[in-house]
Amino acid sequence: MPNASNVETVERVIPAPAKAIFDLLADPSRHPEIDGSGTVRETKPETIERLSLGAKFGMSMKFGVKYSMVSEVIEFDDNRSIAWQSRPPSKLGSKFGGGRIWRYQLEPVEGGTRVRESWDITHEKIKLFVRPARKRTRQSMEKTLARIEELVA
Repeated sequence: MPNASNVETVERVIPAPAKAIFDLLADPSRHPEIDGSGTVRETKPETIERLSLGAKFGMSMKFGVKYSMVSEVIEFDDNRSIAWQSRPPSKLGSKFGGGRIWRYQLEPVEGGTRVRESWDITHEKIKLFVRPARKRTRQSMEKTLARIEELVA
């Protein structure tokens, strides 16, 4: 069970069916459109079209400087939940950073779907480095959910 100090969660009821939201989340080419932080730039050419359990996908990122991340889908329940764990692409980079988990849980409710996004740094290599980003990350996640609503509602 993750320590509460390692997890930040936001949620929003989006007036759309879970399938429409899940299809958006499961398409990594659409992640730059939904990213509320502005750091996700584009998918790497080798990225697959639709995610599934165990699928890996790469993203070009920018936060001050350009960098890349590779994510692996670690949870996948069609139209219900999806999570991926992100790490730098090199073995050396993975020794010093990465491991955070991005999780989306979808629950049909009156008027649409409750979407719960979580940022889990339980497995992050250097928690002291990323924990200060918690407030900014929460704000970015709220923007992400708003963008998802704009795209599917």
